[in-house]
Amino acid sequence: MGGITHGFVGAVGRTPLIRLRALSELTGCTILGKAEFMNPGGSVKDRAALGILLEAEQDGRLAPGGLVVEGTAGNTGIGLAHLCNARGYRCQIVIPDTQSAEKIGLLRSLGAEVLTVPAVPYKDPGNYVRRSGTIAAETPGALWANQFDNLANRRAHYASTGPEIWEQTEGRVDAWVAATGTGGTYAGVALFLKERHPGIRCVLADPHGSALYDWAINGTFSSSGSSITEGIGNSRLTANMEGAPVDDAVRIDDQTALDTIYSLLWDEGLFLGGSVGINVAAAVETARRMGPGHTIVTVLCDSGDRYRSRLYDADWLQSRGLRQPRRPQLQPLS
Repeated sequence: MGGITHGFVGAVGRTPLIRLRALSELTGCTILGKAEFMNPGGSVKDRAALGILLEAEQDGRLAPGGLVVEGTAGNTGIGLAHLCNARGYRCQIVIPDTQSAEKIGLLRSLGAEVLTVPAVPYKDPGNYVRRSGTIAAETPGALWANQFDNLANRRAHYASTGPEIWEQTEGRVDAWVAATGTGGTYAGVALFLKERHPGIRCVLADPHGSALYDWAINGTFSSSGSSITEGIGNSRLTANMEGAPVDDAVRIDDQTALDTIYSLLWDEGLFLGGSVGINVAAAVETARRMGPGHTIVTVLCDSGDRYRSRLYDADWLQSRGLRQPRRPQLQPLS
């Protein structure tokens, strides 16, 4: 029990680690998921959003009643919208039109001004991240959250998520596995854990269509294929990822990620989003590579509720050439 908190801000963080029973038994390892979907805004991005706003307030870059602008695939924007309401700011979000209707609708319900733009590469000036930066630069007094290259993002995880994992495992953690979009969660936790124990393996999980797997393995940026996952993967190295330790990388395809999130629902009762499938499947592969007896930690980023019309809809999946997993028949009680 967390006791009484000071508003939304006080409720961010201190999420539990959940032992994933079925996958732990399958691999002979202890696979733990940091339950970031239990943050008050519903995702791991609450931490980054809070860190960015607090640093901007402390530096005097954000005045009362000011405007916060951000380009986001959804979850950081949702966290920012909550926090802007709580702390008296306006919020404008630029989001690719490929993101789920649930995320876009929630942002509007929270009172954010939402601009949807075509999904184009970062090199294009119309890219959602670059567009948000332009809007902020052209608006007097506006703060560009700039989650991809604002180191307040990874500092938030270095100061909170990493220490929580270390404390919760009592220092007995052998591997940290996570996908990355901005790099904040992966890098902040990896930097903290490596300082505490250099032997911890930091493993980058990546979907198809992202260039980070190739960068981690070969040192070059190239990609192939595509992915339906939202908010992870990148074609460049963000400032948050610069200098972050990467000991190994695992690439996960969409069907494997889907099979994983459905198994988490059926075996663990956890209703989770697509990036969780990438993370947990990569944790399972890391367990296979390391062998039994290790403790592997990953992140359960957000709830499946933001993806019901996509990841949990058979027709939508079929339109993307994917198969909706079918639940194994339950054995009757004897």
